[in-house]
Amino acid sequence: MFDKILVANRGEIALRVIRAAREMGIHTVAVHSTADADAMHVRMADESVCIGPPPSSESYLSIPSIIAACEVTGAQAIHPGYGFLSENANFVQIVEDHGLTFIGPTAEHIRIMGDKITAKDTMKALGVPCVPGSDGGVPTLAEAKRLGEEIGYPVIIKATAGGGGRGMKVAQNATEMERAFMTARSEAKAAFGNDEVYIEKYLQTPRHIEIQVFGDGKGGAVHLGERDCSLQRRHQKVFEEAPGPCITAEERARIGKTCADAVAAINYAGAGTIEFLYEHGEFYFIEMNTRLQVEHPVTEAIFGVDLVQEQIRVAEGHPMSFTQDDLVINGHAIEVRINAEKLPEFSPRPGRITQFHTPGGLGVRMDSALYDGYTIPPYYDSLIGKLIVHGRDRNAALNRLNRALGELIVDGVDTTVPLFHALLQEPDIQTGNYNIHWLENWLLTNLQG
Repeated sequence: MFDKILVANRGEIALRVIRAAREMGIHTVAVHSTADADAMHVRMADESVCIGPPPSSESYLSIPSIIAACEVTGAQAIHPGYGFLSENANFVQIVEDHGLTFIGPTAEHIRIMGDKITAKDTMKALGVPCVPGSDGGVPTLAEAKRLGEEIGYPVIIKATAGGGGRGMKVAQNATEMERAFMTARSEAKAAFGNDEVYIEKYLQTPRHIEIQVFGDGKGGAVHLGERDCSLQRRHQKVFEEAPGPCITAEERARIGKTCADAVAAINYAGAGTIEFLYEHGEFYFIEMNTRLQVEHPVTEAIFGVDLVQEQIRVAEGHPMSFTQDDLVINGHAIEVRINAEKLPEFSPRPGRITQFHTPGGLGVRMDSALYDGYTIPPYYDSLIGKLIVHGRDRNAALNRLNRALGELIVDGVDTTVPLFHALLQEPDIQTGNYNIHWLENWLLTNLQG
């Protein structure tokens, strides 16, 4: 059992870890920059250590400073939260080299899943479904046409050296393939000096579905269902729910078992999330996040588990406290991410909080590090809170979210709360009829300056 752990993060996630550890009787150490000297996670921890000036590169990303903080406080383990060093394999190796425990997966697993090609190859070998496509570059038009028929149209042709949308063309059918293939190669050559392209199935209206997995590091693993995170702006999630409104129990069981079996096969330890694009009943692997997710509370709500405490238990060498059969979905949960940003441009708005009141009542949880008089620093992510609601079904959860948003008070800075008030009035949100493009399209016509 750990006596003391250091939390290598800030804000609401640092508080989340501190609270979980305190319930387990474990003392905590907060690290902070000079800009966060009066932050709530510093106030809540048993001890705190200043590790540098405001820039993250000189504080929260400073590995020597974090290791030194462990040494001076006697912390035996480090919880990374999410972001910062949470998926830095080099950091994990250094932690272990200093005789400390990293509360998370191994450096090897982080490296494997941190490389998109290696991750896809690994998952494919483990039986996880991936986007159908060529195994590598496609050298000729004849091969491109053959693959188009094999994969099924529409397909997308991408430059192997690509980026920024250049060297990328969609062919809706065989007639369009020749032009799309030749144009993609030409653009790739002009932009990157390399005309090699590859081909994948093009998904037109997919949803973003992610499967929460948890492994004991010894060949045992479970899945905790899915989360639908399709409402995104610039690839950033803003609204997450569990279970997914479009996923059947049969699909959940099938893809969940596939994911749990995959992480069990590699002896994965701790929390992880396997992300998919989902369209027409099929799942296509995108990536695996080897850490706790921002949206983990919705999973905790419907299963009644504490994922952070489970991370700590497994890191201590204990078996998981639940089995797959213990994990039964109860109701529906939704999380909205509240940022200190000014609409409609979503520009960051740090500043002093003059009044802060969190909503309450049955099935309402607010994860935030704000308090009256706190000044949000301008150096970090603009996320200031997560409002999570849980109801007996999706409609109850939506009604509870609407009520809770009406109770929430954050004065002194602009926030994205008005966005969620507006979204809850939309029929597509009420019915769950949305995909990864929905929010961007909605914003174009509803939040113009």
